[in-house]
Amino acid sequence: MKIAICPGSFDPVTNGHLDVIKRASKLFDKVIVVVMENIKKKNQSSFTLEERMDFINRCTKDLDNVETDSYVGLLADYAKMKEATAIVKGLRAVSDFEDEFQQALTNIKLNPDVETVFITASSEYMYLSSSVVKQVCGYGGNVSDFVPNEILRDVENRLKR
Repeated sequence: MKIAICPGSFDPVTNGHLDVIKRASKLFDKVIVVVMENIKKKNQSSFTLEERMDFINRCTKDLDNVETDSYVGLLADYAKMKEATAIVKGLRAVSDFEDEFQQALTNIKLNPDVETVFITASSEYMYLSSSVVKQVCGYGGNVSDFVPNEILRDVENRLKR
């Protein structure tokens, strides 16, 4: 069985994230969407770990081969523990590539049994990030095109001022 890990902070999950998850689910037997703690963003999350996992579960309920998990630690260790053969990362722009490439090289050094697979963002999501959602929603903007309908009200209730 080919298992892929789709890691991120997902604070909150966006339509761009969901697009990558859905596309990965067509390529692998099993996709584990793992909510990770981002050291750079520690203590800056808008949603709890449990809320983020719930959001992903609600948005992927129709994808039979997708499950949700959380982990604090090295992604390479998590991939080894789950016997994953791939780490799936979405790329929005060239600016994403440098950091993701560095992470991919580090992960393969730490766990030679896992490859990083890059899925380019669909054109309608090239600009989209959780940070954009937070900023637009925080100023009262409409984020209905940015986040899945299943979580729209939760996001608006938390982030709108």
